[in-house]
Amino acid sequence: MRQSSLTQHDFTVISNTQVAEGVWRMVFASEVARSIEPGQFMNFEVPGDGSHILRIPLSFSLADAAHGRVVIYYAVVGEGTGRLARMRPQEASTLLGPCGNGWRLPADTSKRALLVAGGIGLPPVVAAADLLAAAGVGFDVAIGLRTKDALAPTLLQELELFQDKDTQVRMATDDGSLGLHGFATQAAEQLLSERDYGSIYTCGPQVMMAGVAKLAEERGIACQVSMERMMGCGFGACACCNVALAAGGYALCCQDGPVFDAQEVAW
Repeated sequence: MRQSSLTQHDFTVISNTQVAEGVWRMVFASEVARSIEPGQFMNFEVPGDGSHILRIPLSFSLADAAHGRVVIYYAVVGEGTGRLARMRPQEASTLLGPCGNGWRLPADTSKRALLVAGGIGLPPVVAAADLLAAAGVGFDVAIGLRTKDALAPTLLQELELFQDKDTQVRMATDDGSLGLHGFATQAAEQLLSERDYGSIYTCGPQVMMAGVAKLAEERGIACQVSMERMMGCGFGACACCNVALAAGGYALCCQDGPVFDAQEVAW
């Protein structure tokens, strides 16, 4: 498994706006845009509280190497992400990145891929769409959300950048306010019953990814999962982001992941 070349970079906020219920979108300028790969993440130092020594790990949806810009989405769930949401254009700080191992191209690029995203797991799935489209791999998407108000329209616009004329996007919401009244796994099951896929890429709540991994195993489809853990340092020193393995023992999400083969994980 390849290892990332971890470096501290400066970043400067270009824009930082709320785009959905509890979700913000930040565009920033940084040299990390020239080296980060789809599925990797960055660890952000958020200014405003010197007692908060841990950085915040966040994935990305788009990276523009030519212009040195990166797009991230994040949910405001605590004091650290609250301060991140208050950063204004031209404010600056530092990040560590690129961190971890990202998405891999499927062994068979002649078959379509199925992308399955739950909630704030959609940004790294958009990055996977970028990777696949660049390699000429067609894909369909199943998206699960709590409610329609949790959907960031800008994320759908970014996803559309990589779609082909045959791309299917199926939505599901817990409350039935948009698309299927149900879960991302049910939307994925619909697509799996209609089309032939050679690979599956998924990111979202662990219970959702466990369901997607089961669907993939039942059908003999290769599946990659982007795991989420509390990654205190981002480079393996604190060892608090353990992922239990099916073969026994543990891997570090920040170093061995965050992307794993679904069959490697003890669900």
